[in-house]
Amino acid sequence: MSSPSLHPRQEPKGSEWAARLIPGTGSGYCERRPQLDPAGRPVSSRSSEATKFAHAGQKNSSSFLACVWPGSRRGRKGKNWIRSAQAWIVGIPLFRRLWDRRTVGPVGGQRGMYSSRCMRNVLVVGAGGLGRQIARYLEAHPESERAFCGFVDDRKPLGKGVIGRPSDLAQLARAGFVDEVILAAPHARDLTLRVLHTAQQLRLDVKMAPDLFGCEPVRGTERIGGIPLIPLHEERLPVAGLWFKRVLDLAGAGAGLILMGPALALLALLIKLDSPGPVLYAAPRAGRKGRPFLCYKFRTMVRDAEALKGSLRERNEREGPVFKIRADPRITRAGRFLRRYSLDEIPQLWNVLKGEMSLVGPRPHPLDDFSAYAIEHLPRLDVTPGITGLWQVTARGNPSFQAGLNLDLEYIHGWSLAMDLRILVKTAGAVLRGSGQ
Repeated sequence: MSSPSLHPRQEPKGSEWAARLIPGTGSGYCERRPQLDPAGRPVSSRSSEATKFAHAGQKNSSSFLACVWPGSRRGRKGKNWIRSAQAWIVGIPLFRRLWDRRTVGPVGGQRGMYSSRCMRNVLVVGAGGLGRQIARYLEAHPESERAFCGFVDDRKPLGKGVIGRPSDLAQLARAGFVDEVILAAPHARDLTLRVLHTAQQLRLDVKMAPDLFGCEPVRGTERIGGIPLIPLHEERLPVAGLWFKRVLDLAGAGAGLILMGPALALLALLIKLDSPGPVLYAAPRAGRKGRPFLCYKFRTMVRDAEALKGSLRERNEREGPVFKIRADPRITRAGRFLRRYSLDEIPQLWNVLKGEMSLVGPRPHPLDDFSAYAIEHLPRLDVTPGITGLWQVTARGNPSFQAGLNLDLEYIHGWSLAMDLRILVKTAGAVLRGSGQ
């Protein structure tokens, strides 16, 4: 698990570093993030895929409502609430399997863009024979749940998978959301100590592929393609706490969607009567490790809101790579009501059930905002994004992106299940007061 400790003075934007982690000519790739051009804009393959992704979600939103919301047209034909609840219980696992089958696989010729969330991103130090043997194995065996991001080497020329020098390790690891570093270089003491020190600062796992001079290692040693790995540093994760967090997410999201069925149907009707357009707004957002996912909200703006966004950029009231204006002319009358009481966020409970979001965590940002991140902004993506978070209950009116980032990092570093429960209680109070914007 990567964590922030890098605050460069004049480093490239995170998107520029990320482009180095998805080399177009090398064998390495990084599973976690779509490719960006040198200006930080999405490349055409990702943009077109994201657009199709969003359009597909909007196209299917009405059928989704009809299937699962009791107040919909299909639900009025004599079906009672017990059957509706049963439909939820039976339908959620089936829909999730179908969705995973739809979104897992190559996208735009780039492997892993929408693939398994369990993959660990790996940098290999040393592009010699041993390092390349490890890389070939990782690329040929995705079941190892490791994604090869590239080599770091101070002797080999850049290219053919070599994406930087050992002095670049901190920036590359940060921009690539790297989880693990494998030392496969000649074991120079100074290099090993530098890599180990940097990895410990960033809270990365470090393993070494030793030269055993033809001897067999002791039993129980992890292997990659027959190569033994000796752990030098491993981060301890709160496995039990994270498991209970997921249980809380599933219980809270499932119960919320079932119990609020009638209210959701009424809100859908209100949106339809107020302005033309779909009930649900579905758009790509940057999730954990920068992986894009389709985020659902009740539509609160006019139909062509995205097309109008560019003309409103100069009125942005937020500091940093986030767009927000208080009196947004694109917001509909129903949208103002929904936003005041945060009702537009309710469909994101479906994202929580799918594992793309959590009840509590840093808010997910649109992909155009994400592409403008500087490298020191990326640590907020180390965890799963949430519907609510520390910023929402402590400094919601603060326009500073940096202030929000500091609160997100405070949440990440000090996380506990008790903190999540406190934030959820405070969120309920804020919703009842109608403090949304």
